[in-house]
Amino acid sequence: MNTSSDTSPISRRRRNPLLLGLLVLVILGAGSAGAYYWALGRYYEHTDDAYVAANIVAVTPQVAGTVTAVKIRETQHVEAGQELVVLDEADAKIALQGAEAELAHTVREVRTVYATNNTLAADITVRQADFAHAATDVIKAQDDFATRQLLVKSGAVGKEELKHAESALRAAQAARQAAQAGIGAASERLDANRALTDGTSVTEHPSVLRAAARVREAYLAWLRTRILAPVSGDVAKRVVQVGLRVQPGTNLLSLVPLDRVWVDANFKEGQLRRMRIGQPVKLVADLYGSEIVYSGRVIGFGAGTGAAFALLPAQNATGNWIKIVQRVPVRIELNKQELAAHPLRVGLSVEAEVDVHDIGGASLENQNGASHESNTDIFAGQLTAADHRIDEIIRANLHASRPNK
Repeated sequence: MNTSSDTSPISRRRRNPLLLGLLVLVILGAGSAGAYYWALGRYYEHTDDAYVAANIVAVTPQVAGTVTAVKIRETQHVEAGQELVVLDEADAKIALQGAEAELAHTVREVRTVYATNNTLAADITVRQADFAHAATDVIKAQDDFATRQLLVKSGAVGKEELKHAESALRAAQAARQAAQAGIGAASERLDANRALTDGTSVTEHPSVLRAAARVREAYLAWLRTRILAPVSGDVAKRVVQVGLRVQPGTNLLSLVPLDRVWVDANFKEGQLRRMRIGQPVKLVADLYGSEIVYSGRVIGFGAGTGAAFALLPAQNATGNWIKIVQRVPVRIELNKQELAAHPLRVGLSVEAEVDVHDIGGASLENQNGASHESNTDIFAGQLTAADHRIDEIIRANLHASRPNK
């Protein structure tokens, strides 16, 4: 008992320097951590709640039909405009042939209408000549009748001959009236025919334009039996199979342009205080590990938290409410060269660290006129091809000549 009592002060004296040294280390560590945070750490916001995202382009048919061929497989990369699926074209081809025949017939009919103008104008000229001749005959018949009236009084001519002259005068007057009526009728027919042709040409005639629109519609329907890739990308979610009967809007497959992916990083609401558009970001994907570091930049912030846009939003006005830190999605643009060297897939996990030193940028996107649209031009040539086919049909029937007998 005495020995223990004698050695305890010695043990305490030995432990005190160790405890003091440990305390000093803790203080130094805390101070270093605080100094690091104050000098650097507070200028970086980090999250591991970040994932790769991209536009998922749905490929759907524009016309109804039965699938006769599928020319791609899941995971295959395709280029914009590449043929993906083929539908049965029999019905569309028949409709196109009928529309083309109707256009050709309409062009020839309209040509006839224009040619009738010349025929009716010539008919008026003939009738005017007939009227002039009839008017001359009337004058001669009037002179002959007047002469015979004088001769009858003197007895040189009999009454029978006078009656013949009177009959000839009436016949000449009737012929003149008939010729005048013929001119009026021909003029009415010419005016009615010209109403169909005035102010337009054969190619711009309403009947021809209506028939051309039907050809254009049928031609596009025929072209659309071959479904093309609207953008370049990798095939995903392919459900189309040969023999499937599809309707317009049926989702056949999806295309994912992996060369234009981005990262949606979900930061806590308190981390957004110094975050601005344009700030640089360092990203590490779990796929490659810390050996590959992507450089990006902030290009936008979500309009609300994830909870606000959830299918079933949280009801916070309840008695058992518990505060939960909300997160806001921040969109980060990746470097295209780095992305090409190390491709990413949609949904991959990423760690993001935003450098918030520079807070001179905007916290809301306010760049008026900035274009972020997605588009495709693979369908532009289809309408041009349809118009070219219409021009061919019109030219072939506009200048067609009669075959030699």
